[in-house]
Amino acid sequence: MAQIRPRHTFPAPAAAAALWAALALAACGGGGEKAAWSPGKPFPKENLKIAILQFDALEGNRSGYTFAHDRGIDEMQLAMGLGESQIVKAYSVTDGDYRTVENAMRELLAAGANVIIATSYNHMDVCEELAREYPGVVFANSSGYKFNRTNFTNYFGKIYQARYLAGLVAGMRTKTDKIGYVAARGRENSEVTGGLNAFAIGVEEANPRARVLVAVIHRWLDPEGEARAARKLVGEGADVIAQHTNTPAPQREAEKLGIWGIGYHSDMSADAPGSVVASVVWNWGVYYKLLAGSIVDGTFTTKPYVGDLEDGMVDITPLKPSLAPEGAVARVERARRRIEGGQGDVFEGALATNDGRTVGEPGGRLNYSQVSMDSHWYYRNVVEVD
Repeated sequence: MAQIRPRHTFPAPAAAAALWAALALAACGGGGEKAAWSPGKPFPKENLKIAILQFDALEGNRSGYTFAHDRGIDEMQLAMGLGESQIVKAYSVTDGDYRTVENAMRELLAAGANVIIATSYNHMDVCEELAREYPGVVFANSSGYKFNRTNFTNYFGKIYQARYLAGLVAGMRTKTDKIGYVAARGRENSEVTGGLNAFAIGVEEANPRARVLVAVIHRWLDPEGEARAARKLVGEGADVIAQHTNTPAPQREAEKLGIWGIGYHSDMSADAPGSVVASVVWNWGVYYKLLAGSIVDGTFTTKPYVGDLEDGMVDITPLKPSLAPEGAVARVERARRRIEGGQGDVFEGALATNDGRTVGEPGGRLNYSQVSMDSHWYYRNVVEVD
C-alpha cells in the first residue's frame, strides 16, 4: 500500500474493506455529490482534489527528485488557493511493478482524487489504462510519451538547456581538466545521455582540453552507489562532480573529498555548502500551476507540455560567489540570453561522437525529440569509466 501523507492520511492500518468500498463508490460516480470534470468545461476550484505519486520517501530529503516535485505541488497549492484536504501525496510507491503502481493509483482515486500526477516514466502505462476507466479524472505523467485526446497528458522539459549552462561552469572550474558525471543510466537512456551530452558540449565550449568522465550506476535511486561512483571518478582525477541521479549523495561525497560539485533536481547547496557551485534544477511548479489553472478555467488539453529555460521550468541556480570561477556568471548569462532569445540552442551543427561517428548536419539543429528520445551516443569529450 502506498505511503500516503501529509495533507491526507488514511487511517493506520487503513481498513481494506472500507477502502475498497470507497473505491467501488468512486467507480460508480461517488454518489454524485459533486459534478465530475469533463473536457472543455470549467471546473469549480473547490472541487479539485489533486494527488501526486512519488517513488521515493520525502523524509530526510531536503533536495533531489522527490523534493523538487513536492515543492512544485506546494507552489501550485499556494498559487491556486487550495485547501489542505485538496492535496493528496503518496510517497514510496515502488515504480518497478505495474500492479503496485495500479493499486496505489486506485487508492488515490478511492480517496476522491480527480487529478492524478504521476512522476515516473514507469507510471505511464497505468495512467493510460486508468484514464480509459475514469474519464472524469485528469492524468498527467512526467517523462512519459503516451497521451490521449481527452484526459491523459504528459509533461517534461528541455533540461539539457540548463545542463549546457552547468557545463560552461564546470569547464571553467576544473583545474585537472577532468570532470566526473554520475549517471543513473547509460547510452540506452536518452534522457540521461541527452543531458550528459549537453553538459559535455558546454564543458568543451568553456575548456576544449577538459574531458567528462561518466560512471553509470544503472539505478535512479541508490545513494550508496552514487557515492561510490563519485569516489571512483575522483580517483580517476576528476575535481568537479556532476550528476544525473536522484539524491545529493554525489555532492556530499565531493565535499568530503574537497572538490567542487554541480547538483541536480533542486538546489543542493545546503547539502554540500563547501562544494556545490550551482545546481541544475526543475521548477515543476511552473507546470503544476498551468495544469490546475487550465482544469479550473476549462482550457485543459492533452497536448504534451515541454518546458524550457524561457518559461522557467528548467534552470540553473545562481552561482555561489565563493566557489564560482571568474567570469562564469557573465558567460552563463550570455548563453542564457542566446537560448531564450532563439538565437541558438545546444545541439547545433554536425556533432562528433566519442566513437568516431557524426550526429546532426552542418547548419542544422537537433530538436527536442531527437535529444530526448534518440540520443544513444556520447559527445566526443565523454570518457566512459568502468
